[in-house]
Amino acid sequence: MTRPDPATLREQLLAHSRGVAFFELIGLEVLDAEPGRSSTRLRMRPDLANPIGLMHGGIIASLIDTGLAYALLLREDIQDALHAGRSLVTVDLRVKYLRPVSAGAVTCESRIIRMGRQIIHMEAVVTNDDGKEVARGDAIYTTATPSTPPRDSSETAG
Repeated sequence: MTRPDPATLREQLLAHSRGVAFFELIGLEVLDAEPGRSSTRLRMRPDLANPIGLMHGGIIASLIDTGLAYALLLREDIQDALHAGRSLVTVDLRVKYLRPVSAGAVTCESRIIRMGRQIIHMEAVVTNDDGKEVARGDAIYTTATPSTPPRDSSETAG
């Protein structure tokens, strides 16, 4: 199987991101991606607010997790793992919230810190429209072979 050239793969990845239902639900945009780096953004809306009117922390965490994943997806070794049936999974995600967001957009810049054989260390910085940091994230990713879900015991009872 021949692999598409990097530019074509990048365009396919960005086009695919525009059709992901969860991204559409929260308004997340993948602005750019390249091997080891990505840029994502979303705009504050009333339905993304917590009870006191600030952007919900889970929305910021989703922005970070997505940005980190897109920084990995164009790496050849990750593409090889995905084509071999493995999945990219988040092992650990930590978010430090530094400043509240009540309006405007937030942009997440993500990058790989260290690419080990099995463990991938990553970091992300989220800024507001004024360029001020609103959150920082770091994560550990790996690839894993999906397991077959256990059968429901009612299926085997008889």
